[in-house]
Amino acid sequence: MSGYLSVRDLGVEGKRVFLRVDLNVPVQDGLIQDDTRIRKAVPTLKHLVDRGARVIACSHMGRPKGRRVPELSLAPVAQRLRELLPGVQVTFAPDVLGEGARALAASLGPGEVLLLENIRFEPGETKGDADLARRIRALADCYVSDAFGAVHRPHTSVCAAAELFPEVAAGLLLEREVEYLAGRLGTPERPYTAFLGGAKVSDKIPILRHLSQKVNCLCIGGAMAYTFLAARALSSGHSRTEPDLVPACAEIMEGAKARGVDVLLPVDHRAALSMDAGQDARVVPAGAFPEELSAFDIGPETSKAFAARAAASRTIFWNGPMGVFERPEFAQGTLDLAKAVARSSALSVIGGGDSVSAVMQAGVADEISHISTGGGAALEFLAGEDLPGLRVITRR
Repeated sequence: MSGYLSVRDLGVEGKRVFLRVDLNVPVQDGLIQDDTRIRKAVPTLKHLVDRGARVIACSHMGRPKGRRVPELSLAPVAQRLRELLPGVQVTFAPDVLGEGARALAASLGPGEVLLLENIRFEPGETKGDADLARRIRALADCYVSDAFGAVHRPHTSVCAAAELFPEVAAGLLLEREVEYLAGRLGTPERPYTAFLGGAKVSDKIPILRHLSQKVNCLCIGGAMAYTFLAARALSSGHSRTEPDLVPACAEIMEGAKARGVDVLLPVDHRAALSMDAGQDARVVPAGAFPEELSAFDIGPETSKAFAARAAASRTIFWNGPMGVFERPEFAQGTLDLAKAVARSSALSVIGGGDSVSAVMQAGVADEISHISTGGGAALEFLAGEDLPGLRVITRR
């Protein structure tokens, strides 16, 4: 992002800085299940705190639809930030932009942090509301965008509020995300392999079309693989498919073949009568799939084939699980791929969601070159779509 204003360019001493971050982490019974996004936000926070800024941090969590939902409060996140920023005063505003939050923002001292309550408790956040944008603008002197996971959303705190500030700077996380997704993956070392999984082909048609023109090998797993198998006239029993998208899958594979791109689909599956019958799951070959079963994970031979491709690659992009990862009986294919990507000598980029959870669960997160904080944002960015949250950043 050399052509854009960076947080490094700002003189922030004594100024109030509105910092839009992405602290949307899974919380269960008040306990954070995965703090990756919080830890990724720390470098920009430290940069600002160390330079005497008065930081007003803002994030969303979940989809409360403009209502106050106690289970989606950012209070546990504030406590985790205190642990990750020892010696820094981190205050939590129990309201979003009300009188209490404004008073706390006004009383901030240099090098202190105020975390606002979940911005999506405000009904206008997802609507680009002008009044909400003005209330945000009144809190601070300058704006720093570091919520890569939200830059594909034209939400008020991401876009409309940013446009009211004289300058909008990119945070350190945002810069790193763009460096890897645009720089490293834009001019990859080859062979370049992409692993794509997840539930729906419909969610990933743009990125499938894009990657099929960029990579040397496209490996497809998860439930989306069953629609691709249908395009090759291979049955997968009662597995989830999207019949309307069979022609699109066929077109993608035909285009890839014409360009010399290998497309690898599962050659075997872990299948059962239902997701709840995981204890009775068995491995079945793709060419002889029992009609009464459904597949919920890739099989061991597929894992070996995908691992071999990972080992032979110089650049890897991975987004989406290879099976129903939240069920232990159907997590093996995803965990196997996580370990294979980590073992490879390739530059590896993981694109959000369950893929991140997999590398964490497999204990190999430290062996991945870059773990993106934005699943949907990363896919849209790679597909070349115009992201509104990047458009508002000030050009040098």
